[in-house]
Amino acid sequence: MTKLALILSLCIIFTTFISSSYSISSCNGPCKSLNDCDGQLICIKGKCNDDPDVGTSICGGGGGSSPSPPSTGSTSGMLTLNDFSEGGDGGGPSECDEKYHDNNERVIALTTRWYDNGSRCGKMIRIRANKNGKSVTAKVVEECDTKDGCKNNVVDGSIAVWRALGLDTDEGRVPITWSMA
Repeated sequence: MTKLALILSLCIIFTTFISSSYSISSCNGPCKSLNDCDGQLICIKGKCNDDPDVGTSICGGGGGSSPSPPSTGSTSGMLTLNDFSEGGDGGGPSECDEKYHDNNERVIALTTRWYDNGSRCGKMIRIRANKNGKSVTAKVVEECDTKDGCKNNVVDGSIAVWRALGLDTDEGRVPITWSMA
């Protein structure tokens, strides 16, 4: 009976060790590779942290909460494509004005934390494409909801925004910086 108890104890310890070594870590949690970190976090020096290349600041605030959205200066992010027209991939009418928007309008949706509970509705932002240096202004009309798959650093732009920046919509997502206009 003692051999059986010893074998069962070793199995439990081994199983616990294996499952804990493959768990997903959040901010400042241990990691060995990118796959060990949650969401947009990357493994830097053995700890899950923000990705400096895309400008995430998920771990920057106290207690793991999202930091306040930027109000001055420019912020790094990723531009993604959205169709804000009726029947487009944006779903229903835009949250800020309850309207659909033509693909020729320069409109955007900001990720949840940058949308800041609608405080940026109707305001203009300046978007600069890192790839070619071109910039454009666009109107905030929607929240790009992180709960529904939008990442924390996304500016979701209309086709008109992409065209004005001289970008190929087939790219899907490109690095940008943005600021209040």
